[in-house]
Amino acid sequence: MLHAVRRRLERNGLEVTTAGSAAEGSEKIASAEKAYDVIVTDMSMDEPNSGLDVLQAAFARDLFAEVIVMTAYGNVGNAVECMRRGAFDYIEKNTPGVDAYEILTMKIDQAMERRRRDVRTVELWERAAKSKEKTSQTH
Repeated sequence: MLHAVRRRLERNGLEVTTAGSAAEGSEKIASAEKAYDVIVTDMSMDEPNSGLDVLQAAFARDLFAEVIVMTAYGNVGNAVECMRRGAFDYIEKNTPGVDAYEILTMKIDQAMERRRRDVRTVELWERAAKSKEKTSQTH
């Protein structure tokens, strides 16, 4: 599944970094030169709650992290917990009649748009604060 998702996203023009475990994913998140725009994780990579570990690592690195959690074994409790902890969305891979890749691509686009908007808002706030600081220093 990991390689299939990577290939599909790369075909859509996205740059993709993969990890085979929650520990590897968390390490890549922490050590990346620049924070990832969107992180897609599986809920149960090596442990039943691996996705929550990746989610935690993402927010430890970047408060504006956009994390999409995928699972083959969806349940309401997991979905609620992921969303409560700040996941952008929770996608079930095996929903009959639904192309999980199409849903994932759509959700990644939405997450990237939200990230761009949030980062732009912070930049505007910082610029306004610096401008206000300069104004108060000259008076």
